[in-house]
Amino acid sequence: MAVPSGTFQTYTQTNIREDLSNLIFNVDPYKTPVLNMAKKTKATQRNHEWDTDSLAAQNLSNAQVEGDTPATYLTLTPTARMGNYVQTSNKPVSISGLSQAVVAAGGSNKMGYQLLKKSKELKRDIEGILTYNHAKSIGNSTTASTTAGLPAWLYTNTVFQTGGSPSGANPSLNANGWTDGTSTRTYNSVTAAITEAQVKQVLQSIYKNSGDCPEYAIVSPANKQNISAFTGPGTRFIEVEDKTLQTAVDVYSSDFGDVKIIPDIFLAQSKDCFFINPDYIRVAYLRPFQTIPLAKVGDSDQKLLLVDYALEVGNEHAHGLLTDTTG
Repeated sequence: MAVPSGTFQTYTQTNIREDLSNLIFNVDPYKTPVLNMAKKTKATQRNHEWDTDSLAAQNLSNAQVEGDTPATYLTLTPTARMGNYVQTSNKPVSISGLSQAVVAAGGSNKMGYQLLKKSKELKRDIEGILTYNHAKSIGNSTTASTTAGLPAWLYTNTVFQTGGSPSGANPSLNANGWTDGTSTRTYNSVTAAITEAQVKQVLQSIYKNSGDCPEYAIVSPANKQNISAFTGPGTRFIEVEDKTLQTAVDVYSSDFGDVKIIPDIFLAQSKDCFFINPDYIRVAYLRPFQTIPLAKVGDSDQKLLLVDYALEVGNEHAHGLLTDTTG
C-alpha cells in the first residue's frame, strides 16, 4: 500500500523530543565478601593494637603426688601485642552548578547518585586492600600510611607451590606485626592448579593449630570452578542459602567441618585462596564511612567520601592461605 503524496512523516520531522529512559543501568559487580564478613570494631589511634595468646603445650607427665606442694611454679608468658596502622581511603566528588541544573537521565539528585556510585567503588577498593599482599607502613607528612593486608598476617597454616614460602618473622611471635616495608610473601612465578590435596592440607593445619574449622574459603571465580570440579573420594558439595552474604554458595564438607566456598571478584591477588574464621577477623574504624561537605569553590559543589580503617587479625592460627594457583 502506497503512502499518500504529501504525507508528513517522522523521518523529516525536526521537533520530536528524545525518548531517554530516566533509569541508568550499571551491571558492574560490587559484592565484597571479606569486608562484609569481617566484624566491625573501633580504632582510637593511628596504630591499632590487640593482644593474642596461646595455651601451653600438652604435658603428658602431669602426674602429682597426693597432697604434695609444688616445688616450682609455672613460668607465665605474657600476651603478644599486635598492631596494624590505620589507612585512609576516600573518593572526592565535584559537580558544577550548571550540571546539577540541567535535566538529565537519572533524576534531579545528581550528587546523590554520584555519592552512591562512589561508595560502592570505595568498598571495592577496600576489599582489594584487605586481601592485598603488602606490609603495614606508618607513613609520614608526604607518604600515606597503609594497613597490612590479610596475607601479611598468615604464616602458620599456609600452602605454597614449589619455590613459594612465607618470608619475614612469624607475626604471631612479633609484637609489632610485620616489619614496615618488608615483603611479606615469597610468591612463586610458577603456578599450578589448585588441588583437593592442598585444600585438605590447609584445613588440617588450621584444625591442628586452632581446634576449629574455618567457616569460609574466599577464592577467585576461576578457583571457585576449580574447587567445584574436585572429584576425589569424599568430595561432597551441597548448595545452601547464606543469609549473611545473600548469595547461593557451595559447601565443601571436609573431615573437620563444612566450609562455604565464596567467589570474590576483587581479590587483590587472584591466585590466593583464603580460609577464614570470621570470629577472628575485624576491621577497626577510626572514622567510619562518612560524607564530608567541602568548601564551595566557584560554581560547583564538592563532597568527600572518606573512611579510616585497619585490618585486625585476631589470631592467625584461625585462618589459612593457599597461594600460587592458576586461579
